[in-house]
Amino acid sequence: MKAWHENEAGTMGELMTNDRVRLTYRDTGGEGVPLVMLHGWGQTQKMFRHQMDGLAPARRVITLDLRGHGLSEKPRHGYRIARLAHDVLDLVDHLGLDRFDALGWSMGASVWWSFIDQYGSGRIRRLVAVDQPAAVAAVPWLTPEEQRDSGAIFGVADLLELGAALAGPDGGRVRDDFVRGMFSGDPDGDLIAFVMEEIKSTPSFAGVPLLYDHCAQDWRDVLPRVDVPTLVIGCEGSHVSPASQRFIAGLIPDARLHVFPAGVANSHFPFLENPPAFNAVVDTFLSAADEISSLAIA
Repeated sequence: MKAWHENEAGTMGELMTNDRVRLTYRDTGGEGVPLVMLHGWGQTQKMFRHQMDGLAPARRVITLDLRGHGLSEKPRHGYRIARLAHDVLDLVDHLGLDRFDALGWSMGASVWWSFIDQYGSGRIRRLVAVDQPAAVAAVPWLTPEEQRDSGAIFGVADLLELGAALAGPDGGRVRDDFVRGMFSGDPDGDLIAFVMEEIKSTPSFAGVPLLYDHCAQDWRDVLPRVDVPTLVIGCEGSHVSPASQRFIAGLIPDARLHVFPAGVANSHFPFLENPPAFNAVVDTFLSAADEISSLAIA
């Protein structure tokens, strides 16, 4: 697997959030509309190493280790999606970004939805949401049909059990099993090893409460108010149902949808598993003319 080198794509930087937490980001400093990319739960900005290389030549690409993740500080507070959204606001303010494209994968998509919910979409030119359900927890007041549409993965009791196990003495094995479940078939061993290594950077005191808060969110009321051109990306081999991605694309006005077939990417990590295919889909969407149609590109 390709190593993450300091001089490969862009430079590392740090910012201090308004509640005094140090976050680490990488900025290619390129030309054009910046693209700010957010990783998923427990992971790091290294997830986008192939995008820093593959997308950066045509645009400025910025990635961030969210609080409690990667090289960023790991305080004992702030592990809520709303707080992470404010951290992203601190980032774009720190960089002086008045207009940018936004990409979020998994929990990173939830952070962008929270950002739009709280701060509006005035600074976002285009949004890419990658493989995130509209609601992760199958709370009792959702009907079975709503649970299916939303892409709910856990029952509430299952979520509580998972959190307790992750925080327990056998948390490392539970975490590895959880990650393995995000891949279908017989995935590349080096790729899984890379993902499992990166997730170790998030301690359980950060990861467990954040996972609970993340899974407890229901974004169905926010999605119809996303008023920027949006691309929703799913993957047939992911543990996130592709049907949930079609549901999300139907809720966001004029959203486009792309679902990678299993022969192209077979996991929750299409950007790692097949970078050329993923980069091509994202680049086509971000490079299109401002007036885009509502036709799906899948």
